[in-house]
Amino acid sequence: MAKKAIDPTSMTRNETLVLKYAVISRILVLGLTLLWRSFLEPYDTSAAVDPPCLRPNEIAGDYPPPKFAAAAKILENGIVWDSVYFVRIAQCGYEYEQTYAFLPLLPFCISVLSRSVFAPLVPVIGLRAVMALCGYVVSNLAFLLAAIYLFRLSVIILKDPEAALRASILFCFNPASIFYSSIYSESLYALFSIGGVYHLISGTSSIAVFWFALSGFARSNGVLNAGYICFRTMHRAYDALYMKRRIHVVITGFLQCVCICLPFVAFQAYGYYNICHGRNRDEVRPWCKARVPLLYNFIQSHYWGVGFLRYFQFKQLPNFLLASPILSLAVCSILSYVKSRPELFLSLGFQASNEEKRSTSRLFYLEDIAESEVTRSPGKTSSNMGNHDIRQRKPSRARDAPAEPKAPENFGFLSAAVFPFVVHLGLLTATAFFVMHVQVATRFLSASPPLYWFASYLMAAPKHRRWGYMIWTYCAAYILLGSLLFSNFYPFT
Repeated sequence: MAKKAIDPTSMTRNETLVLKYAVISRILVLGLTLLWRSFLEPYDTSAAVDPPCLRPNEIAGDYPPPKFAAAAKILENGIVWDSVYFVRIAQCGYEYEQTYAFLPLLPFCISVLSRSVFAPLVPVIGLRAVMALCGYVVSNLAFLLAAIYLFRLSVIILKDPEAALRASILFCFNPASIFYSSIYSESLYALFSIGGVYHLISGTSSIAVFWFALSGFARSNGVLNAGYICFRTMHRAYDALYMKRRIHVVITGFLQCVCICLPFVAFQAYGYYNICHGRNRDEVRPWCKARVPLLYNFIQSHYWGVGFLRYFQFKQLPNFLLASPILSLAVCSILSYVKSRPELFLSLGFQASNEEKRSTSRLFYLEDIAESEVTRSPGKTSSNMGNHDIRQRKPSRARDAPAEPKAPENFGFLSAAVFPFVVHLGLLTATAFFVMHVQVATRFLSASPPLYWFASYLMAAPKHRRWGYMIWTYCAAYILLGSLLFSNFYPFT
């Protein structure tokens, strides 16, 4: 795979094209949702039940009947499955123990918008409909931004604008599309996860840490984004030791990881304070007595039966089949990378060539060296880097031997910069298959960039063209199936 020149004009045009496809995909999904709802009756109608909040609060007051009840009903019909919890939390706060399984970023956004920008609509369509509208706005806008950030990140990592464009368009029509246009936290998680990595590789570490922290405030698996910081810190610490510098980068990396995990930990402490604090030991819930009282783990296990191998039952075979396409794509992308670059996998990325490391220097090198690599003129090597490269070169017997040609894996999906993404995808895939409700894997893995990068190259390779058609067929089928089942309260992923 040869490195392709990146033309700024072409970049802007492709970015606009990605945004166009992202908007079209959202219109398509929302249109299909409205279409299916007009033809079918919901399987479960209990979502329309809206009892008063247990504790009176400012936002959940008494309001007159809405003026446009039909419009209100259309919006409230979209409050299904987990959306019921998100809207209820935004309206009434965390009333019950099981609601703490839903992290507060999306409810917070809904609550703020319903009190400010969309507050004038409350007398028109009612409070609950306004909150549903806010949820739709947040999710769909976050998705549009996530698609743009994925394109920008893909260009930096793949060094191939065409592959980046294909991957981003595929993301716009991914098989979990229904969740990115519903009142779910997938869009916010995708935005802050993908955007966080983009800012990390672009050199704005403080923004990256903040965005990663927000991803952990949207979904619990957001804390795994600290792994990108750990990967960079590991390589920078090695460089610092080799160059006999202080390894303060380890302390910096540790503090950054703490900041990323802090919102999720703080939310667990908030739950502990509300449920356990000030109660007699005989009255508190069992998890309150644990040495490390983790509310989230208890809720997932007690209320949803989540746990290692607990879903491996014969009756769950249909759910394994439902998740098999996304799991197969994830496993194939991981195995393809590991098989092609075993030295990277076994060495945790340390055996990457200097050329590969320079292409994403902020992910591998110390900050001052990375900045010099970004700003230096082509063909020149800084003095620091000249010494830095020595440790990876074997003594040459022929000093004037011709330079080795570029390896085909230096750029594209098989580049060294993709390695931390593949490791992250591997952790998510293992968790989805062995621990979670496996059918959730479709949306759980849908924000992982390597899936789209791998699929992008399959689509472009002539010998794998039929796999590209199968991937597009899979996406189209799940968009149709998801908009039909999910919107009418039938089980989907």
